[in-house]
Amino acid sequence: MQAPGARVQWPSVTQTTQSGATPAKTTPAPARDDLGTKPIGRLAVSLVVPAVVAQACNALYTIVDRLFLAHIPQVGDLAMTGVGVCFPITLAVSAFAMLVGMGGGPLSSIALGRGDRTLAERYLGTSVAAIIAIALALPTALQIFKAPILTMFGASPATLPYAVEFLTVYLSGTVFVQLSLGLNTFITAQGRARVAMVSVLIGALSSLALDPLFIFALGMGVRGAALANVIAQALSALWVLHFLASPSSAIRLKARNVRFTRLLGPMLFLGVSPFIMQITESVIQVVFNSSLQRYGGDAYVGAMTIMTSLMQLIFVFSQGISQGVQPIIGYNYGAGLYDRVRRAYRGTMAVQVAINCTMTTLFAIFPAFFASLFTSDPAIAGVVTRTLPYFVCGMGLFGIQNVVQCAFVGMGQAKPSLFLAIFRKLILLVPLALALPELGLGTFGVFVAEPVSDATSAIVAGLLFATYAKRLLGSGQK
Repeated sequence: MQAPGARVQWPSVTQTTQSGATPAKTTPAPARDDLGTKPIGRLAVSLVVPAVVAQACNALYTIVDRLFLAHIPQVGDLAMTGVGVCFPITLAVSAFAMLVGMGGGPLSSIALGRGDRTLAERYLGTSVAAIIAIALALPTALQIFKAPILTMFGASPATLPYAVEFLTVYLSGTVFVQLSLGLNTFITAQGRARVAMVSVLIGALSSLALDPLFIFALGMGVRGAALANVIAQALSALWVLHFLASPSSAIRLKARNVRFTRLLGPMLFLGVSPFIMQITESVIQVVFNSSLQRYGGDAYVGAMTIMTSLMQLIFVFSQGISQGVQPIIGYNYGAGLYDRVRRAYRGTMAVQVAINCTMTTLFAIFPAFFASLFTSDPAIAGVVTRTLPYFVCGMGLFGIQNVVQCAFVGMGQAKPSLFLAIFRKLILLVPLALALPELGLGTFGVFVAEPVSDATSAIVAGLLFATYAKRLLGSGQK
C-alpha cells in the first residue's frame, strides 16, 4: 500500500534512494533502532537535553567573548561593539556550514530509516567535499574586503580597528568552523546526541579557558578572543572527524566517498532553508546596525550587540530542541511511522512555546539586570533597559515557526521550509526595519520590527503546517 505522504514528497530531495547500487541491507545500529521503537517522550528527552547543552556551549563562543571584552579597561565597550559588528560575518560563515550539514544530515537520517546505510555515508562524504571547497573560497573573499564590509555593517571610526583585528584572526579558522558545525549534524542524525554534545563542549570549554588567558594575561585583546575561537573550533572539528571515521559511528566517513556527487543537489536544496534563516539573520544584523548607527550612534549599536546576545540564549533552546527532535522525525518519516512523527512534533511544539514564553518574560521584567552583565556604560544600559521588553516579546510565538521548520526539514520538505525562512526575514523583518524608522519612529522602529515579524510568521507557519501535515502524514486515524 502506498504511504499517505508518498505522493507529495519532492523527488529531488526525499526520493534519492538510488545510490547507484542495491540499498545496503544492514541492521540499524542500536541508537538508530531506538529512534523507531523507544517511547517518543523519553527518546526526545534523551536527544534534546544533550543538543540543548551543545547549543548553549556553542553560544558561549560569542557571548563569553563579549562578556570578557566588555571588561577590558578603558576600551571595553568599544571592543565589545566592534566584535558585535563582526557578528553578521560570523553568522554567514556558520550559515554555509548549515547549508551543507542541515541538508545532508536529515537526508542521511531518512536513508538510515529506510535501511540504506551506504547512501547515508555517501551524503556524509559529499558534505565533506563541499565543506572543504567552501572553507577555501569564503575566507579569501572576506579577508580582501573586510574593512569596507565592516564599515557598511555599522562600524564607526572608533570601533572599526577592533572589528578588523577580530575578523582577521577569526577567518583563519574558517575550515574548523565549517567542519565542526557542518559535520556535527551527521552525529545527531544517527541519534548520538551526547557525542554531538561532547564535540561542542570541547570547543566551548576550550574557548572559555583560553579567552581570559589571551585577552588579559597575554594582553592580546580582541585578537586573543578570536584566536581562542579558532583553537577551540579546531579541537571540536578534530573530535567530530575522529568519531565519524571510527567504528562507533553508524555513518562512517570513508575517503572514497569524499568527492562531489549528484547527491549535492538534493542536499543543498534541503539545506537552503536553514542556510537562508542564518544568512538572512546576518542581513538583519547589518540592517539593524546600520540603521541604529544612523539614528542613534555607537550606544545603540552596542545595545543591539547585547540584545542579540540575549536572544541567542532563547535560540539555544530553540535550536537544541530542533536538532534533538529532527532525527526522530526524519527516521520515523523514512520508516513510514507517521504516528510517531505526529507525536514528536506536537510534544515539541508545546515545550518550545512554553520555554520561549518563560525566557521572554524574564527578559521583559529584568532588562536592567541583563544589561548590567555586559556593560557599565549608562548610555548603553539605558537603551537596553528601555527597548529589550518589546524587542523580545514576539519570541514566545516564534517557537511555533521553529518547530514547524524542524518538522519540514526532518521530513525532507524543502519548499515550504524555504518559504517560511524567506517570509519571516526577507518579506517581513528587513522591510519593516528599513521602513519604520523612515516613517518617523527612529530607533524605536528598528526594535519593534522584530516582534511584529516574529508573531506574524509564527501564525503563518502554523497554518501552513496544518495543511501540509494532513497531506504528508494522513489524517492520523488508524
